[in-house]
Amino acid sequence: MIRLSFDIGGTFTDFVLEDQTRGVTRYWKTLSTPSAPERAVVQGVKDLLAAEGVAAAGVGMLLHATTVATNAILERKGSRTALITTQGFRDVLLLGRQKRYSTYNMHLAKPEPLIRRRDIFELPERTFLRDKSNVAPDAAEVDALLAGIVEQGYEAVAVCLLHSYVNPAHEQFVQERATALGLAIDVSLSSVVSPRFREYERTSTVVANAYVKPIVSRYVNRLDHALKAEGIAADLYVMQSNGGLVSPELATGMPVRIVESGPAAGVLMCRAIGREEGIADLLTFDMGGTTAKLGAIDAGEPAILPTFEVDQVQYTKGSGLPLNISAIELLEIGAGGGSIAQAELGAIRIGPESAGSEPGPVCYGRGGTRPTVTDANLVLGYLNPGAFNGGNMQLDLEGARRAVDIHIARPLGISIEEAALGIHLMATANMERALRVMSVERGRDPAQYALVGFGGAGPVHAARLARNLHIPTLVLPRGAGVGSAVGLLAADPKVDYTVTQVTPLVVGAMAGVRRLHAELQARAGADLDRLARAEGREERFTATARYAGQGYEINVDVPDVTLPEDDFLQAFAQAFGEAYRKAYGYHDATREVEAVDWTFHGSIPLGAGLASPSRPSDGEPRIGTRRAWFSPGAPGEDVAIYDRYRMKPGEPVQGPCVIEEAETTILLLHGDTAELSGHGNLIVRIGAPA
Repeated sequence: MIRLSFDIGGTFTDFVLEDQTRGVTRYWKTLSTPSAPERAVVQGVKDLLAAEGVAAAGVGMLLHATTVATNAILERKGSRTALITTQGFRDVLLLGRQKRYSTYNMHLAKPEPLIRRRDIFELPERTFLRDKSNVAPDAAEVDALLAGIVEQGYEAVAVCLLHSYVNPAHEQFVQERATALGLAIDVSLSSVVSPRFREYERTSTVVANAYVKPIVSRYVNRLDHALKAEGIAADLYVMQSNGGLVSPELATGMPVRIVESGPAAGVLMCRAIGREEGIADLLTFDMGGTTAKLGAIDAGEPAILPTFEVDQVQYTKGSGLPLNISAIELLEIGAGGGSIAQAELGAIRIGPESAGSEPGPVCYGRGGTRPTVTDANLVLGYLNPGAFNGGNMQLDLEGARRAVDIHIARPLGISIEEAALGIHLMATANMERALRVMSVERGRDPAQYALVGFGGAGPVHAARLARNLHIPTLVLPRGAGVGSAVGLLAADPKVDYTVTQVTPLVVGAMAGVRRLHAELQARAGADLDRLARAEGREERFTATARYAGQGYEINVDVPDVTLPEDDFLQAFAQAFGEAYRKAYGYHDATREVEAVDWTFHGSIPLGAGLASPSRPSDGEPRIGTRRAWFSPGAPGEDVAIYDRYRMKPGEPVQGPCVIEEAETTILLLHGDTAELSGHGNLIVRIGAPA
């Protein structure tokens, strides 16, 4: 079978074609088309199929990672969305949480909601948690409210009523009235999107889902039609934030789940590479043209968070928009090859503004005028102007030098090479701060981890980044320049569902736990049936738990629900104690424990690994020399240039040098030693820090 994966980034769209019958794997990159992302996909697919001599009808599976939902939220370019909430609770979304993410900042800005106060409408109704009779919504009032929302031109409506995670009847009634009236509007219910307590987080999640739903639906439909027009009738699978694949139907029905689609695929690639090389603990570094994404793999598995924040301020918890969805732990910053550099207050500032693909860096020759990180790397001799992107693009070295000179060197009174090195070092420093957050500030010792560098620009900065954090080993995987597209090939169909059911773990709790497990298992099973019919499904049941009376929880694997109740409670208490001690250093076994959120994970392992690329390997690895600059105040030096495809296991190369491949470029510094492993990954032993 032929599998084709593609990941749309802000600058490049990456592709991998895997022909399992012939044992052939081919990588490809093409410039993205932000105004219509599907155009770049179609063009890249046509070019790749033509290069491999494969007919469109021969493609058996399509795998896709996208940033459409993410960009709509970050750029505030989603659909016009209304929110219906319980009367008296109109300002929940605007108030957020009382806790300040920067305690002493007197000019603190709250996370900016996706909608304004004028977009929020109140409905007279009330669901009580206990002891009182509910107040049902009036059908005439609901009809009038919905009709008014449609008349005002809203494309989507989010419904978040008080305590609907316990009793969704009132939200379902609103949905039923919208259907009965035949209104042309997308409706998202919080009891479906996020049936969990904590009103602010639930409201934020359902609003985000409604906000991106029309945009994602239109995009997926355009993409599906465009691919079918090219003769590709294969099933399309979309990557979710939790690292699992779903059908377009499920992705468009719950688009908030694909907000971190592309970065999640890259982390899966790193997990597969770690298993190949026998490395269990990894920090992941993915630098593309627009952003850099940092992640971590502990004991062979990426951390899955039950909730995460998008659009954070300086990576600070509480500063972004909370989303109640399962997501691979990631940290994303605006630092990529296209990040624009400027002289500011006698120093160099990098990003977050990016040149993207339109117009792109100055050296692309597409109309860019301001210097970027890619321009600086070209000026420093790290990139080959005649063989960029496998020779499909020619870079304008003189244009890059001119831009660096005008915008950085002259204002700061330094040479062009010093200015370019300053851009390179500042970009690396920005990513270093983010990687310290992902590692040191979250309890990980970088010296005990290996770093995986990938993305089109990542391997140019990875060795310096590893050195600055005292990381001893750097892994540069095969296909590093298209890492997220490669990671899609290692993903499995997967769904998970979470509900809140506060349950004291005492005698008598077992019946409720088993009932909840059965309900979630049935829901996940129905969705997996729609994804793929396969034997050997994998299931996992987890919960968040806390000491009774605490405000927040930690994740715990739930023991086998078929155990006798006493054994189950004892096993749960032991698992909670171990998790709590690991997080906080102690555990009080005398205190009562309660579970809060319960999550069922279901997946269908496809058993697919990462195939090795089919590339020529004859000839001498060293193909020439080029002048490059490495240290402030030091002159340029002639360094060796190697062709990665000619390198062989057992033949190490020494830094400083440049290793070229079609999709990216690798930079090694003084003291670094790189050798190809038996799996085709480049293992770099980092020299001592200067």
